[in-house]
Amino acid sequence: MTDVTIKRALLSVSDKSGLAELGKSLAARGVELVSTGGTAKALRDAGLEVKDVSELTGFPEMMDGRVKTLHPKVHGGLLAVRDDADHAAAMEAHDIGAIDLVVVNLYPFEATVAKGAERDEVIENIDIGGPSMVRSAAKNHRYVTILTDPADYDALIEELETQDGATGYDFRKRMAAKAFAATASYDAAISQWFAYADQGEMFPARRAMASSLAGELRYGENPHQKAALYVPQRVVAKGLPQAEQVQGKELSYNNYNDANAALELAAEFAGGDPAVVIVKHANPCGVAQRDNLLDAWHAALECDSVSAFGGIVATNVPLDGPTAEAICQIFTEVVVAPGADEAARAAFAKKKNLRLLITDGLPDPRRPGVTQVVIAGGLLVQTRDNGAISEEDLRIVTKRQPSEQELKDCLFAWTVARHVKSNAIVYAKDGATAGIGAGQMNRRDSSRIAAMKAREAAETYDWAEPRTKGSAVASDAFFPFADGLLAAAEAGATAIIQPGGSIRDEEVIAAADEHGLAMVFTGMRHFRH
Repeated sequence: MTDVTIKRALLSVSDKSGLAELGKSLAARGVELVSTGGTAKALRDAGLEVKDVSELTGFPEMMDGRVKTLHPKVHGGLLAVRDDADHAAAMEAHDIGAIDLVVVNLYPFEATVAKGAERDEVIENIDIGGPSMVRSAAKNHRYVTILTDPADYDALIEELETQDGATGYDFRKRMAAKAFAATASYDAAISQWFAYADQGEMFPARRAMASSLAGELRYGENPHQKAALYVPQRVVAKGLPQAEQVQGKELSYNNYNDANAALELAAEFAGGDPAVVIVKHANPCGVAQRDNLLDAWHAALECDSVSAFGGIVATNVPLDGPTAEAICQIFTEVVVAPGADEAARAAFAKKKNLRLLITDGLPDPRRPGVTQVVIAGGLLVQTRDNGAISEEDLRIVTKRQPSEQELKDCLFAWTVARHVKSNAIVYAKDGATAGIGAGQMNRRDSSRIAAMKAREAAETYDWAEPRTKGSAVASDAFFPFADGLLAAAEAGATAIIQPGGSIRDEEVIAAADEHGLAMVFTGMRHFRH
């Protein structure tokens, strides 16, 4: 394919950043500038000569600007196959001039939605002429150059300098691909608004989603896998992709996955006493809440210091120097927090490979939305698990009533358990996890593993007894048999929190009564696979 010299350019942009500089560069090369409305005014204000699109079409802009570029003299100039005799004859017969360059970005539909505009304003910001020109130019990239992103203006200027006022076919192909992605993203935003906001559909018949590449990652879960981070076109909850990375090497796929798990759990304690979450392979291995962050760190670490090695740490409050110094005593991959003082930053700076991420607050754990999982041949889509319970929602089902402290421990254990891979068992005492069992194929084994970790912690720190003694235990789903409950009782748990709802509930309740345990039902399950 041959180079195409840019002789005429049509510019119509909502985002006017860099427009004047681009216009001056084109004009300096003798390019005729054709434009519309506010874009034409901005170019003229920059001292440039501009032809109105109405001069091209012979029709004025009308209907509040809804109709201005939807005309054969525009789209004929964009779509004509220039070395086709019939097309060339039609252009001559109808006085259609070729348009070599189109610079368009679209009405700010997403920004209009984001600011909470009324429906009529939202509808008015659905661009019609812009996407039409973009698609026409992109389709005919054999002859026409299309730009949809101000970030590409410099690349165009460089291309024109290199090619003596022309663009090469490879450049035009690359810009066309980007243009089609832009219109696809734009249409996806519109379809989502119509489906979810306007029509109130939860699962529309067609589901269009769009996202932008934030960057490629070193590799995926394993070195033979490739990976990248994408950000949705409309960010509902800020998280790791929007965080400031203060130091450390780039994050890997696993780092993002694990750090997000830690951040989501830390967010459960937003506005409460300082909390520390330690995660390994997307599972919490220690969680604690204390009057100060340093004590919370030590209590969380003591739950499972073996698993904490090479783990991820998240906090619900800004980091301080003493806590940062303590975290640096073990190998830690990533630390995530909604802030860090200078002493904390200085402490972490001594560990050059440790990644420190500062987030803009914490995500709302009760936010709406959907999650998805790719399966062979399809997608599984579900609403987020944003359900929550309070003490008032609990139903006491045993003869013994739980004490006030047992209820607090039950709710703390329950909060952690919803973030542990199923089957999940969490022992907690005095606002700290005492043992966590995750991902086992049966609940009894999860109970036993959690208790084993508690015994190992007691040996490590030379405690008189494991912290499961006198603890509360949470199960993410009901106990299908009494054996899981009995394993918890054997570990020393005195209170149990679980959803209930099994056909064997009466058997499990009877076992709890026999061992003098207090048990409460939540009526809500939190499977996490």
